[in-house]
Amino acid sequence: MKVPEELFIGGVWRSSADESRITVVDPATAEPLATVANGTVEDGLAAVDAAADALPVWAATAPRLRAEVLQRAFALMHERAAELAELIVRENGKALPDALGEVTYAAEFFRWYAEETVRLAGTVQTAPGGANRILVLRQPIGVSVLVTPWNFPAAMATRKIGPALGAGCTVILKPASETPLTALAIAAILEEAGAPAGTVNVVPSTRSDAVVGAMLEDFRVRKLSFTGSTEVGRHLLHAAADSVVSTSMELGGNAPFLVFDDADLDAAVDGAMVAKMRNGGQACTAANRFFAQRAVAAEFARRLADRMGALRVGPGNAPGVELGPLVNAAAVEKVSELVDGTVASGARVLTGGQRPDGAGFYYPATVLAEVPAGAPVLAEEIFGPVAPIVTFDTEEEAVRLANDTEHGLVSYVYTGDLARGLRLSEALESGMVGLNRGLVSEPAAPFGGVKQSGLGREGGHEGLLEYTESKYVAVSW
Repeated sequence: MKVPEELFIGGVWRSSADESRITVVDPATAEPLATVANGTVEDGLAAVDAAADALPVWAATAPRLRAEVLQRAFALMHERAAELAELIVRENGKALPDALGEVTYAAEFFRWYAEETVRLAGTVQTAPGGANRILVLRQPIGVSVLVTPWNFPAAMATRKIGPALGAGCTVILKPASETPLTALAIAAILEEAGAPAGTVNVVPSTRSDAVVGAMLEDFRVRKLSFTGSTEVGRHLLHAAADSVVSTSMELGGNAPFLVFDDADLDAAVDGAMVAKMRNGGQACTAANRFFAQRAVAAEFARRLADRMGALRVGPGNAPGVELGPLVNAAAVEKVSELVDGTVASGARVLTGGQRPDGAGFYYPATVLAEVPAGAPVLAEEIFGPVAPIVTFDTEEEAVRLANDTEHGLVSYVYTGDLARGLRLSEALESGMVGLNRGLVSEPAAPFGGVKQSGLGREGGHEGLLEYTESKYVAVSW
């Protein structure tokens, strides 16, 4: 697949203002893969110019025509799924089956929002006093800056671009410096699908603070959508506040995975493998803290260790590989330190626990049992293939342990008692719950968290509304 390696601004592929480059590294080998134009503040503002110039025509384009661009982009992504997946493997490191799943998931956002674009309805009602009608219009919010992470380079881009274009907004995508190639490939697909010049702009950059900050200071930018760490999200919220820019934030997670003694253990282990090992644990939705009721804790831990320990590790595109490398050396170092600190606090290693020698950024699938309260691995997002298991006795204790975090993105619950499952779904402080299910991501569902895991929702009809403003018209007839 021929992938552009330049900035995409105003329908033109161009080098950065200072002609500097970003080196993209293959995590499987730690060797350079490609170089990509490294956007400057000047480039970011040029992208705002292009998006602002394109906005009036695109906002006035018939919803059906906007939808057809997204539908064609969906079809093109499916036609090129194998090539896009290989690209993701090369720059991100995830195993090929995982990458193919991401491409399918990413394309679905274009299809879903192609369907939702023509259903962006307003409302009309009679004022309670009867003096006038209340007419509410849904209008595009305007130029939107989209900042995406490296762990799902296709899906995080389409999850933002789809609803923004569908609502009639124009966008500037700032992808992660580790994985800019997938974003540029998607821009090329949208161009081929008929997105007019300036509606989609892509500015990879290692100067994220300066470039995004300058765009947020431009009064024409009215929306910021960010997916990434809570720490960076806080910083961007401060920056957006100065210009009162509408923000959507999908931030960090510290997901609990609760297994009760009446759960189907086979189903729980199957669900744990999905919730923990999707993208090698490098997902905001990854199960981070496992809580198993005392009667089943040892058996659940044994079965999970058997499954995780059997995973084949290697380059993501090698035959039969189920666990690829982490994204970079810093990720391996962080995971290694968390595991070492947790073992030092009294946890027992059931499988894994030692980083291998050799090239590439690898860490083995690891299960830690008898993890004590206060262990380092429970306090922060692991972002790696490590499953720490804590034992609990009562439902009340499980809820207390699960909610003992500043994050609240997703929770997972396995129980054979539906009443208990629904009761826990209400009690757990998270924006999403997987009830006897290890996967919650779905383009048609509202994705997002509570507490310090984010603001707003992506996916579902709610995701489209994030890119609109409500205008009230008082009228009598």
